[in-house]
Amino acid sequence: MNSTSGKLNINILVGVLIALAVVVGIIAVVGLDVLGNKGVKEFAYDIKELAHVDPNLILYEESARAIVTGFAESHAIALDSTGSIYVAGDRSIRMFSASGDLLGEIKLADMPRCLTVAADGDVFVGLKDHVEIYNAQGQRRARWDSLGDDAILTSIAVSRDDVFVADAGNRIIVHYDAAGNVVKHIGRKDPERNVPGFVIPSAYFDLVISRDGLLRVVNPGRLRVETYTSDGDFEFSWGKASVAIEGFCGCCNPVNIAMLPGGGYVTCEKGLVRVKVYDADGEFQGVVAGPKQLVRDGELRVCNLPEECQAGGFDVTVDAAGRVLVLDTIKNIVRVFTRMKGR
Repeated sequence: MNSTSGKLNINILVGVLIALAVVVGIIAVVGLDVLGNKGVKEFAYDIKELAHVDPNLILYEESARAIVTGFAESHAIALDSTGSIYVAGDRSIRMFSASGDLLGEIKLADMPRCLTVAADGDVFVGLKDHVEIYNAQGQRRARWDSLGDDAILTSIAVSRDDVFVADAGNRIIVHYDAAGNVVKHIGRKDPERNVPGFVIPSAYFDLVISRDGLLRVVNPGRLRVETYTSDGDFEFSWGKASVAIEGFCGCCNPVNIAMLPGGGYVTCEKGLVRVKVYDADGEFQGVVAGPKQLVRDGELRVCNLPEECQAGGFDVTVDAAGRVLVLDTIKNIVRVFTRMKGR
């Protein structure tokens, strides 16, 4: 789940160095003559080439009319146990039926940046620096303490009595108990424990709790997904820096991640906007939708610096039937994709 940028310049240098390596790959792939005078027009053509997705790799098709959220600015999407759709934007949470009918709205004092819905129907909302909890009727029942002026909350995951919150501003995962007490911090760089540390060049920092009980956390500046125990031990990672379809490119991707019902993951990328599927081990399986399906040509770019791609950080969730719901944060709509038969 996601947000807008704040005080995130400390790690930009690391992200830029990674991005430079990716740029070298782009030059090698597209043959861009950086010493010549081929100009912007040819570079735009090269981006289109990079944005092309082999139709044989596309596993899904858009299967329903887009849900218009009515927001001027949207950030996050989640589902409850009944399949109702929750979208965070402006200063509220709006609930929609699977067919797109507006079911209700929770008014907030500030912009919501991330959310999740617990099994009991409680709605956990991350504002800039703190978490608030609302019941199914939209009444606030808790407001947790602020994590400080530097905090930028971008993702929440709940499992029984454990709540995990991604704080992009402080570049850390905060583990809470059910009462809102901080249990521990996860992911702070620690060479002795083999914890690499999170590189967060822009305010995109997502996590999910997998069926094995481990956390899958996007480390966008390192262009990969990392696995942690609830005690903060780093287990393994997957993903690589590459302009090829199976990899992640730019300064900071993927931006968001969701789990598939039968195992595996769906990822979203900004810049060269793509929604892709990986299996439980992180092996590339195919594409939900590529740039051609998701954005206009003029919005495509490989972002080597965070400020180049502030927009286009789409969010994603998956329902019990395996349909992929993509929150288009440019058009502020929800688009629904279903896996094609035989793919």
